Amino acid sequence: MRRLIFIFLISSFCHVAQGQKLKKIFNNKNLYGWVVPNPNYDNWTVTDKMLLVKSSDDRKGSILWTQKTYKNFIVEVEYKDVSGVVDSGIFLRGENDQIQIGISGSLKRDLTASPYIPGKRYPVEAKTEGILKVGDWNTLKVKVLDKTYTVWLNGKEVMTYTSENIPASGPIGIQLHPGNDMSIQYRYIKLAEI
Repeated sequence: MRRLIFIFLISSFCHVAQGQKLKKIFNNKNLYGWVVPNPNYDNWTVTDKMLLVKSSDDRKGSILWTQKTYKNFIVEVEYKDVSGVVDSGIFLRGENDQIQIGISGSLKRDLTASPYIPGKRYPVEAKTEGILKVGDWNTLKVKVLDKTYTVWLNGKEVMTYTSENIPASGPIGIQLHPGNDMSIQYRYIKLAEI
């Protein structure tokens, strides 16, 4: 019995120590805590407790940023492609490092969970075959520790990358890529600082 209690305590400690205590940074009611692009053109709305991201007629695109900045963290989103050619992603500490969601505009294929770096494009590609659920809800988790980030898709580790130029801290952004006619829903966005 003592051994079971010990294993449980160690397991619980490791769970918390790894920063797995995720808290909502999207409250499912409004965009409190986020910097909404101005003008918004209804690109960013909360409908049925979900964040709906959709392109406007001008297809200019924009980025929704957290008001708060972060250093080391885990961010997790649950998303679903709704319509069009979805090209979205999660920016990590600024616009230099992004984790792709959906179709790459430059490569014209799905590169979900892969890092996009300006000037380097996609330095590595995530291994998502048989993991990505097309047309259904997917969970994307990104752990950022100093210059290295690791990505999980639907509970499976799919990619690790060390970025030379990622800032030491910064906000987290959700991208609406310009040029596409698309919409995507986010059911939750959670984060834990580590």
